[in-house]
Amino acid sequence: MLLNGHALVPDVSGGLYWPERRVFVAADLHFEKGSAYARHGALLPPYDSRATLERLDEAVTRLSPELVICLGDSFHDQDAADRLDEETHERLRSFTSRTHWFWVAGNHDPHPPAKLGGDCVEALAVGTLEFRHEPRPGPATGEICGHLHPSASVGVKGRSLRRRCFVSDGARLIMPAFGAYTGGLDVFEDAISGLFPGGFNVWLLGRDRVRCVEQKRLSVPARLASTAASAKMATATEDGA
Repeated sequence: MLLNGHALVPDVSGGLYWPERRVFVAADLHFEKGSAYARHGALLPPYDSRATLERLDEAVTRLSPELVICLGDSFHDQDAADRLDEETHERLRSFTSRTHWFWVAGNHDPHPPAKLGGDCVEALAVGTLEFRHEPRPGPATGEICGHLHPSASVGVKGRSLRRRCFVSDGARLIMPAFGAYTGGLDVFEDAISGLFPGGFNVWLLGRDRVRCVEQKRLSVPARLASTAASAKMATATEDGA
């Protein structure tokens, strides 16, 4: 994948690796989402933080980056760090103590907890790339962001396969959510597709590899397809009036 002239590697973990600068990026970890839902009566297995951390640990150990950037919403809410069990808390502290680590502020965690170590920033520029949580409106060359939790569907052997994905047009990149309990927004929703008026490619996460798929090969959800068809028919009617 090329972004603003830089070679980046979408990793099967859901993170992104920049070999030239030895940078690893993960978006939307949402630590303690399960316990946040439990407080409101939605009982989910309380293992999401550990599962997310295990995948993060594997990727960081395997790639050995010099710099780690977490692109916001690393914690599901402002009290999430206080609900981490002691083992998870200490493992995070060990990560941030041995690697140059940045917590980018997100809408769920506008003030990431300083007690876990690392540096807290609103956004971060490295060379000609900018790392932030939410995408800017309009064109944004060199922007890498999260927030939207992109996912996409593709037809495989007569069935539809839906996966989290990276989305890019070579100028902007939206990363998949890394957290164990994070869902996905289809790339054809306006919130995502509207950021790529000239089209895009996606990189679908598989079990053991990442697969690049052109936009034209993706399956459009029936709801969105019918909406687009209705809009096209309305436009044709207006033009012919």
